[in-house]
Amino acid sequence: MKILTANDLKTKGVSAVDSCMEVQEEVVISVRGKDKYVVIGVEKYAKLREYELEIALQEARADADAGRVVVESVDDHMKRMSDDL
Repeated sequence: MKILTANDLKTKGVSAVDSCMEVQEEVVISVRGKDKYVVIGVEKYAKLREYELEIALQEARADADAGRVVVESVDDHMKRMSDDL
């Protein structure tokens, strides 16, 4: 993965990111020698979000199948939430 320093980003701007992205799909931004951020293209980000949402849906279905759900009215839910605080 290509590493871009925060200083290079500051001095060269988005063109530095664009140059790195021509070679790879991801660019690591390092700050004071430590990897801190990852830049990815919008299409890859959308795909990752789609995967994340699909996993959440699978987990919710597994919880429902296993009976780990509560069926209640909004008022009952709000009361239960406030009682937990």
